[in-house]
Amino acid sequence: MKLFIKNMVCNRCIMVVEAELEKFGLHPIRVELGEAEIKEELTQRELSQLEKRLQDLGFEFMSDRRTRLVEQMKKAIIDLVYQQENLPKVTLSEYLSREIGQDYSLLSNLFSESQGTTLNQFYIIHKIERVKELLVYDEWSLGEIAAILDYSSVSHLSSQFKKVTGFTPSQFKNLKKTPRRSIDKL
Repeated sequence: MKLFIKNMVCNRCIMVVEAELEKFGLHPIRVELGEAEIKEELTQRELSQLEKRLQDLGFEFMSDRRTRLVEQMKKAIIDLVYQQENLPKVTLSEYLSREIGQDYSLLSNLFSESQGTTLNQFYIIHKIERVKELLVYDEWSLGEIAAILDYSSVSHLSSQFKKVTGFTPSQFKNLKKTPRRSIDKL
């Protein structure tokens, strides 16, 4: 049985959901962002109980196709941001169309309607959070970070960073307390 689960945004979420499924006495076959497959078929009562337990942990079941499609888009964008340097250079629209198997204009309209923001804005927000993370690690220069995240130049990265955060990358790096947000709060 497949379960579609909203608000799974990182590997820790996968571990938490998998552990909760096991605590519930289930046998997960596969757990990934937004989806879990279990061996068992659950009754409506068992589904409700499991849903309550997952809600207590900040997750929700997704029942309709539109919601699942939006979560697929979010997962694909997060994957793109964190694996960008390992993927061929393609536009966001090409990537999402290929990953989800739907026309980009349909995906874009659905995302904007349901999230109140565009796919591109969502992508930029996640890229900037990744830039913050890489700046805090202090292992790469700004030029290397720009290359990793497929920015056309350091100045493009810097201007987008300032527009989103209100700080230049240097100012952010010099802050004593970094204002990072949990990825599921973006």
